[in-house]
Amino acid sequence: MSAPRDEASEVRAEDSFDTAAVHAWLRTVVDGLDAEPVVRQFPGGASNLTYLLTYPDRELILRRPPVGKKAASAHDMRREYRVQKGLKPVYPYVPTVLGLCQDESVLGSDFYVMERIEGTILRNNLPEGMELGAGQARALSTALVDRLVDLHRVDPEAAGLTDLGKGSGYVARQVGGWSKRYTAARTENVPDFAAVMDWLAAHQPDDVATVVIHNDWRFDNVVLDDSLDVVGVLDWEMSTLGDPLMDLGGAVAYWIQADDDMVYQQARRQPTHLPGMLTRAELVDHYCARMGLSTANWAFYEAFGLFRLAVIMQQIYYRFHHGQTTNPRFKDFWMFVGYLEWRCREVIGGA
Repeated sequence: MSAPRDEASEVRAEDSFDTAAVHAWLRTVVDGLDAEPVVRQFPGGASNLTYLLTYPDRELILRRPPVGKKAASAHDMRREYRVQKGLKPVYPYVPTVLGLCQDESVLGSDFYVMERIEGTILRNNLPEGMELGAGQARALSTALVDRLVDLHRVDPEAAGLTDLGKGSGYVARQVGGWSKRYTAARTENVPDFAAVMDWLAAHQPDDVATVVIHNDWRFDNVVLDDSLDVVGVLDWEMSTLGDPLMDLGGAVAYWIQADDDMVYQQARRQPTHLPGMLTRAELVDHYCARMGLSTANWAFYEAFGLFRLAVIMQQIYYRFHHGQTTNPRFKDFWMFVGYLEWRCREVIGGA
């Protein structure tokens, strides 16, 4: 089945950069680059920005932090580059990184360049002209889970990433950290989440393992070939060493299925509602069976994933509420934060 590629478009004015300066640096790390590339920008860009550099005989990808941000914490290009460079020999779905530039005179921040993985990226709906039968949808959703299993089975030592995280206690650090973030970002029109945070703190299990985790596992972060096989995994900016079930919980929070209510449907960012797609319960059962892990404490991971999503939404809304951004897409996020609090309480009530 042939499917359209994920298309780049004209660079947003506020995200433009000196193409000649980038090209001059890139020629020092990649052979055979002559004329300057045509630069286009991929959609999204709420966090790190992604550009397509088109040369006569090849296409490259450039990743940089948002304009005005420094390459630190969540926008650490060095970390993102290092993770992919280390994983590539042991996890083939990672793009091939070509060079990291730490000279801020070139672009204004650190950035790196990698080879483009050709294929299709699925977003909230299938691309125009693409069809997916129920059997194909089930196979595709199962494959997405299997690639997460493959990642979680990577030996961090073999990837040279043993110092990527802080060691044991990941679950406790996440519960405490995200609770503090929510409290700091709370506005008067959203619930306090006190009961949810208290329950998470009281019911947190020990780490089941310490593995390389992606922390943003969704269809729109993977590349598919024409056979709908996963050939690439993108956006490693939040990857670390941590508990694999916490990674799964974060992924499941975005997994909106066909029988979910209309409020949840409005937040869907991937086509997980299509006939044949695994349900959340099937996804968890398949993953845990492959990893040899128990589902006994799943309510904790599901509730945490929903809570983490609520914090992310509230942090974005906080910026809108205080005039730090005027993007109208964010003005109603506070209502969805309240909805996620209800979903957390439903999960907790059924535990």
